[in-house]
Amino acid sequence: MYTNKIMTTTPNWAQGLNCAITVCDLEGQILYMNEKAQKTFSKWGGENLIGQNLFNCHKQSSAEKLKQLMANNESNAYTIEKNGVKKIIYQTPWYAEGKIAGMTEISIELPAEMPHFVR
Repeated sequence: MYTNKIMTTTPNWAQGLNCAITVCDLEGQILYMNEKAQKTFSKWGGENLIGQNLFNCHKQSSAEKLKQLMANNESNAYTIEKNGVKKIIYQTPWYAEGKIAGMTEISIELPAEMPHFVR
């Protein structure tokens, strides 16, 4: 089974990114949150969420969706808007020793107007 040793070696570049990154294991235990994720979820505990169960932080349908993504080795992307801020949410499995070890969620704030290019 996965150990937290991998998360303790997460490179510092993830800390300063201007997007929220949260990582959990297969049981939903939050292993890592960068600074932006800690600030984003500060009213629910911020950094103190590390070690807590991610599934308990979501409504049941969202927790089931995450479990389904892990079981089927799938990614998920969608956009949301809260308090006038648009975001894209990208959820994707991460791997340790060649096996799925949990999920990563990346949340990026989007500008009100964003160019789109077809190349």
